[in-house]
Amino acid sequence: MQVPYVAFRDWPVGITQQVEQEVTRVLREQQFILGPDVQTFEDAFAKFLGAGFAIGVGSGFDALVLALKAVGVGPSDEVIIPANTFIATANAVAQLGATPVLAEPDKLTYNLTADTAAKLITTKTKAIVPVHLYGQTCQMDELMELCESYSLKLVEDAAQAHGATYKNQFAGTFGDAAAFSFYPTKNLGAVGDGGAVVTSNPELASFVSMYRNYGQQEKYHHQLVGINSRLDTLQAAVLRIKLKYLRQQNKERQRLANQYLKELQGIGDLMLPVTAEYCSHVYHIFNIRTSRRNELKNYLQQKGIQTAIHYPVPIHLQPAYSYLKYKKGSLTITEEVANTSLSLPLFPGLSKAEQEYIIQSVKAFFLNQDF
Repeated sequence: MQVPYVAFRDWPVGITQQVEQEVTRVLREQQFILGPDVQTFEDAFAKFLGAGFAIGVGSGFDALVLALKAVGVGPSDEVIIPANTFIATANAVAQLGATPVLAEPDKLTYNLTADTAAKLITTKTKAIVPVHLYGQTCQMDELMELCESYSLKLVEDAAQAHGATYKNQFAGTFGDAAAFSFYPTKNLGAVGDGGAVVTSNPELASFVSMYRNYGQQEKYHHQLVGINSRLDTLQAAVLRIKLKYLRQQNKERQRLANQYLKELQGIGDLMLPVTAEYCSHVYHIFNIRTSRRNELKNYLQQKGIQTAIHYPVPIHLQPAYSYLKYKKGSLTITEEVANTSLSLPLFPGLSKAEQEYIIQSVKAFFLNQDF
């Protein structure tokens, strides 16, 4: 059997046809840039989250850059981010001339905590960026209290957490602003790049809305020196359809994850995902850990099962960030996570037979290991 790490399947049945119909409609209407569908989706996404505004932009990375710029991050500022995140989080900070300051994660959830962030605050700290990693929210009460006590901005990186909640409040609605990605593999994915800045602050929303479109509210009248980062009409139309099924698809992800958690408990030295108190988990990624990660990955590959590693090289050990002067061993928890993590296939439409094959293959690997 061949099992992909991720696949775009017609689940629930009929969603593919609806998406194709929307694509055809947009092509015929020929309003490709900031057409009416963009505003319709922005309004629907903001309403879904319970936020004031959602502003569609060209990518999740752009959303991070614009959200950080909107709250005032610039040269000479420091921004605290988790050390174990996709490099886009650090790149967005660096793009604005600021310095990313890397914090160790919680040992169980792998998310940023107020305790680790607090140790890194200096007079140059401007903002904290909690990343809701793998689909689980950070413990937001403590982080918001920390930011309030030091007068810091809080910008959520919710690129992996569409529909995840903390105390029944959606990720992306806690901070001054939040960044979402609609990369195709996300829980809410487009058919190309796309992103959104979410905020309930009208001034921030107005800034982002202008800045993404050359700094203009009215064509050829520019209040800001802006950029070109607009969610195109085609992506917005697709996302509007997919948004209707986000809750249903997240529930399917949770069902698949619970099956993994049930069947893989106590197998070898596997560390399975842990859901923190008051948090829901929408399992954008189902991350397991083992000291024999590379051997397990190769074994599963031989069985026809694709897996992924999130993330094999931590930011502080990337050549691009050598100027930050971190060394190997500087962030031991982050490095351990990078060396032991493996992501198993989990997506809506993964069949019962495929998941059973994955589970039995993982068990077979550890049956032949000496623990």
